[in-house]
Amino acid sequence: MAALTFHGGLPVSDANSLFKPFELKTLKLRNRFVMAPMTRVFSPNGIPTSEVAAYYKRRAQGEVGLILSEGTVINRVASSNEKDIPHFYGEAALHGWKYVIEQVHQSGGAMAPQIWHMGVQPNGRHGWTPAKPFEGPSNRTGSGKVNGVAMTIADIEATIDAFAQAAKDSKRLGFDAVEIHGAHGYLIDQFMWQVTNTRTDGYGGHSLKERARFAVETVKAVRKAVGEDYPVILRLSQWKPDDYNFKLAKTPREMEEWLQPLADAGVDIFHCSQRRFWEPEFEGSDLNFAGWAKKITGKATISVGSVGLSGEFTAAFRGEGSEARGLEDVVKRFDKGEFDLIAVGRALLADPDWVQKIKAGRSSELKGFNRSDLGKLY
Repeated sequence: MAALTFHGGLPVSDANSLFKPFELKTLKLRNRFVMAPMTRVFSPNGIPTSEVAAYYKRRAQGEVGLILSEGTVINRVASSNEKDIPHFYGEAALHGWKYVIEQVHQSGGAMAPQIWHMGVQPNGRHGWTPAKPFEGPSNRTGSGKVNGVAMTIADIEATIDAFAQAAKDSKRLGFDAVEIHGAHGYLIDQFMWQVTNTRTDGYGGHSLKERARFAVETVKAVRKAVGEDYPVILRLSQWKPDDYNFKLAKTPREMEEWLQPLADAGVDIFHCSQRRFWEPEFEGSDLNFAGWAKKITGKATISVGSVGLSGEFTAAFRGEGSEARGLEDVVKRFDKGEFDLIAVGRALLADPDWVQKIKAGRSSELKGFNRSDLGKLY
């Protein structure tokens, strides 16, 4: 592997450890790089097209270790606030995803769909709304706006079943794992957040552990649906779209009470989302979120947050671009055992060959990221 120095100062020859294979249960990856899930909204009426398949195939050809799909919504009428977000249910959508995974496998890649329910959200672009009201633990979005209905117990049970069915379909279609989206202020996260979960029944509660019941039951149902050998990933975040500094778990003890029941329920890999992966989660320790999750549960972890670029992801939505940056801190933390896999978002969205370029030392070919990249599928 050729040496390479670029913004951030790290010769890429020092990143060899990130190119070691990874195995967990039936999941076998050629390296430690993960394509982070990124919503693209390019699936007309929820049906992924051949262009969507080609988009993921290019990342597999680019030697990404594990591709995580954009969020794909489960079989609930109000699971999405955009009509062109892909579904992971229905014959036409599942046929489309079957073609996607076939293309990824033909290119030597591995892939997991991210299964998702958005919960109570603002209306979509141009005022689009689903045929039924948005549903969540309460009728409110994270910003406090009323824009939906509180779920009944029957709704909750049906939603858990829908997550399980999506996971079962993931295995049936040939995907290598499944990821449950439990982060970023969407449905599962809304149950865990006291701002959006004001319930007084068994799915509410004063403690994070109590409010995590819906998440635990969802993981248990998914595990039962896919069996013991199929890898289950759970994406979590402390931060919320309306409060980037928020922490669900404010202490290591509270984090243990939150994560250990999820691990016991069947999570194999915790995907720990941060704005900046290098930031410590708690005072008195350099460990980031993924590091704490691994320390507490003993499970494998994925770290993510502004990897490979100079600017964080929130800047993209303000129209700011980012330049390529080095992986020195990624390698240092990985080599210390802080996490097992590192997820890359915008750098891979802009450049499907990013991993190959890192591996081969092609520094002059590394691309930055611009907001316009969000409007293209390539």
